[in-house]
Amino acid sequence: MSESITLVLPDAVMQRAKQTAFNLHLPLEQVLTATLAASLPDVEQAPLDMQQELARMTLMQTDELWRIARSQLSTEQQAQLTALNELQAERPLTAAEEKMLDALRTEYGRVTLRKARAFALLSLRSGNPLLANS
Repeated sequence: MSESITLVLPDAVMQRAKQTAFNLHLPLEQVLTATLAASLPDVEQAPLDMQQELARMTLMQTDELWRIARSQLSTEQQAQLTALNELQAERPLTAAEEKMLDALRTEYGRVTLRKARAFALLSLRSGNPLLANS
């Protein structure tokens, strides 16, 4: 299903969209639809508790996205994750160790998902001077 809207765009944005459509030999509507689809997050596959956060990232300032893109587990968390992975190769983990390993893996996944979204948005902004300072 499709829905139509009327959208007033700044002249500079419209000119760039038209130029892109011309260069790609595509209809303007297709270029604008593809641009919106690429910049708006598809968060339905993300964990429920992260969906709002990932959607909010679309409107974050570039410097905040760079902070997220460079983030990682703390040194302590990384050491714990490594130690538990190595320990698991040597022997079965205790219930407490297994719980800690699961929590660390979950947090690692969350950090990775945030970083991936940040890098995707930064990539879109790098070629778009109007979004670069957003």
